[in-house]
Order: sequence, then C-alpha cells, then structure tokens
Amino acid sequence: MDVSFQLYSAREFTPWPEVIEMLANLGYTQVEGFGGNYDDPAAFRALLDKHGLKMPSGHIFPLDAFENDMPKVLDIAKTLGIERLFCPALPPEQRKADAHGWREVGKRLEEVGEKVRDAGLRFGWHNHDFEFATLADGGLPMDIILDTAPNIEWEADIAWIVRGGQNPIGWIERYADRITTAHVKDIAPEGENTDEDGWADVGHGTMHWKTIHQALVKAGVDLFVMEHDKPADVKRFATRSIETFKTF
Repeated sequence: MDVSFQLYSAREFTPWPEVIEMLANLGYTQVEGFGGNYDDPAAFRALLDKHGLKMPSGHIFPLDAFENDMPKVLDIAKTLGIERLFCPALPPEQRKADAHGWREVGKRLEEVGEKVRDAGLRFGWHNHDFEFATLADGGLPMDIILDTAPNIEWEADIAWIVRGGQNPIGWIERYADRITTAHVKDIAPEGENTDEDGWADVGHGTMHWKTIHQALVKAGVDLFVMEHDKPADVKRFATRSIETFKTF
C-alpha cells in the first residue's frame, strides 16, 4: 500500500523542492497538502509531477473558505489533483460549548459536503482532541458531527483520539463505514520529546500501531498519511515512519 505524508509536518524545513525530493527518495509516492502549499497550485503540481508524487488528499482551508469561496477551493483541488478534501479543524474561538452548537457545525459540514460531491470530489472532517471533550449533556462533539453530517467522510487522526482520552479501536469499529483515511503518528512516553510537543516518530512511541493498522484496514481505510505536528528533524521522522509502516 502506498504511503502518504502530511506536508504540514515539514513546514519548518522548507524550501519545498528539497522536501519533495527527500520524500520521493525515501519511497513516498503521495503527499497530503495543507494551506502552505496552495499559493501557486500549478507550480506545486509541477514540483510533485517532477518527482512522481501525487496529492490525493488535502486539508483545504477552514470551513468558512468552503462556504464563502468554493470556486477557489475547487480550482486549487483540481489543479493539484486532490480528490479528498478534508476540513482540518475549527479555530478555538469557533469551537462550541454545547450539543446545539456542534449540531450547527455538522449541518454546515453536510451542506459543504454536498457541494463538493456535486463537483465530483470527496469531503470529510479531520479530528483533533477537542471533539472528544464531554459536553454538559454527556455527549461528544465527534458523535454529533458524524450524526448530523451523515454523508461526510472522516479522516481519523488516531493519536489525537488517544490524546482526547479515548480508545481508538472502539471508535474505528464504531465508525468503520465513515473512516476512509487515517493520520498515522505516535505519542512519546510521558515526559519525553517535550521539544516536539510530546509526539514521536511512528513506531517509536507508545501507540500500538500494528494493531491499530489492522483495525483500520478491516474498516476499509485505503489512505494512510504519516504526520508529526512538530518534528525536530523531518528527515528522521519521514525515514523512521515509512520504515515502520512497511512492517505492518
């Protein structure tokens, strides 16, 4: 199975031509874009083509951009060859305090998803940990989002599920029909890698990735994206992570 790489992981190690060349040399065949890659989509597409990489998925702007400038979003996606468009998060000031607020977010996502699908592309949500914070009524935002937006996909960031205090296997099994893409990253032992916000290279932390990977494959996930939110050495992270993934 081809392995993808979330380019956000390399944002502090540009220029991008050097990053893309490194990833291609390590055996990556795909990358996942983020906002820092979209200033000149045609030029970035040419860079990917030069090194034989594709960008099948992307974190495409905030939710507001989908709602207010859909033509631009779709043009960027089609120029880069992005087929799966994931909304990456809500900024802190837009995160809701109650179930009603999260249902409104779900409705917005469902409406955006319909427009993206009408354009021949796919749309989904990417989680962090805040979607797993218990609300006053005992509910969880992640359940509400998926219930209120029944036709969107879920790009499951497994390590953020763990940081949200949840068992990822249970969530994978519960929403096997919704998870299509997964972020693969690891969590360092308590007190370690503090300069990297406590994250670790895949296979060098506390996550049981072989078991998690099996559950994701069983659920039908077919796109696995390596990510580290703050690596101290991006080549180390990229190398170790793809080597680990090949052992699954």
